Amino acid sequence: MNDVIQVQNLCKSYGSLAAVDDISFSVYEGEIFGMVGPNGAGKTTTIECIEGLRRPDTGQVHLLGKDPLQNRREIAEQVGIQLQESSLPSRLRVREALALFASFYQRRANAGDLIDRLGLSDKRSAAFHKLSGGQKQRLFIALALVNRPRVVFFDELTTGLDPQARHSMWDLVRQIRNDGCTVFLTTHFMEEAERLCDRVAIMDHGRIIALDTPEALVRGLGTQKRLVFTLPEGQAAPDLAELAQVERMESSGSRLVVYGNGERFTSAVVYALEEAGTPFLDLRTEQPNLEDVFLTLTGREIRE
Repeated sequence: MNDVIQVQNLCKSYGSLAAVDDISFSVYEGEIFGMVGPNGAGKTTTIECIEGLRRPDTGQVHLLGKDPLQNRREIAEQVGIQLQESSLPSRLRVREALALFASFYQRRANAGDLIDRLGLSDKRSAAFHKLSGGQKQRLFIALALVNRPRVVFFDELTTGLDPQARHSMWDLVRQIRNDGCTVFLTTHFMEEAERLCDRVAIMDHGRIIALDTPEALVRGLGTQKRLVFTLPEGQAAPDLAELAQVERMESSGSRLVVYGNGERFTSAVVYALEEAGTPFLDLRTEQPNLEDVFLTLTGREIRE
């Protein structure tokens, strides 16, 4: 596999805070690479060092085989960037924004095709302030793709979007990768990373604490199973800790989550509930996911 991004021993501090603390990794051509973690983990600083927007203290970064600081103009022609926070003049129209950004590059995509692909056909004459949140995000994606980049960066792409808009964005990211572009995205939504990414780096306190495919990261948790059910209002939670198959229990109001192992895990829990005369509702099993990996590695919930 060809590396389009190489990071070696990257460090960046702000005063006494080590925002990025000696990290190394590579991104392969044609993959969707995700970097996940809580706010303040160092994701944005890392991506800005790779893009050449921020100068590292120490370490080496190569983007498309070149130093992004020393070869900024050459790299800019081949890279697209969607920043975590972006805006445009309120009265700038969609077609005008595409024409303006296209004028910055020698190699340009067809603006009309981008508008159509990103579902903005009926908004091409609309002013920026008239667009919905999802439409603005699609416009910023279009601007990131206007130079037909080989690599595109999406920083917290779906933050603030409703579930429908978020799923629409995921479809767009897959389409961009299928068109031959390498995608690097940062997010603190574990579901987003698990559904989209070929490989995921989990970052916390400036360090990469795990890096692999989502499937491999989840497999690394072992075979722990999870049984979820709800107790009727006023029903006391049963004591299932003495069951050999049960490892631990968590409760949130009337909702119980039981963790355990073994082929008879589910049947043992259900039998114990019935023997105790404990009614239960909405019983279901759940498989481990990427958020479980994060919680296991860090010991705390993802901060938003």
